[in-house]
Amino acid sequence: MPELTRRRALTTAAALAATATAVTLAAPAAPAAEHHHGAPDSFDEVYKGRRIQGRPSDGGGHHHEHGGGYAVFVDGVQLHLMRNADGTWISVVSHYDPVPTPRAAARAAVDELQGAPLLPFPAN
Repeated sequence: MPELTRRRALTTAAALAATATAVTLAAPAAPAAEHHHGAPDSFDEVYKGRRIQGRPSDGGGHHHEHGGGYAVFVDGVQLHLMRNADGTWISVVSHYDPVPTPRAAARAAVDELQGAPLLPFPAN
């Protein structure tokens, strides 16, 4: 049996790491609950005493809509969302804290508002 050298151990470790990386990159990502068009599923729930809702929307054709065809509401007031290039979501309330779904963005907004009402966001 050949003697185990530092070079052989490092070569083996590098090969295993490369294989693990290749397998990870090739594996399909676990899909979030999404419709066949890539839009997340609708939701309607009460979170910490606030009604949060989300549903696919056409955006009304406005250029200022960045919600990726999805609308979220907190107590009936629209929470403006934006979908990032990596698939995460941010809102006008929690802009620096990307989350995986619009539902998570709505919950993060409720957390951040701490009971304050969500005010309508003026469109320019």
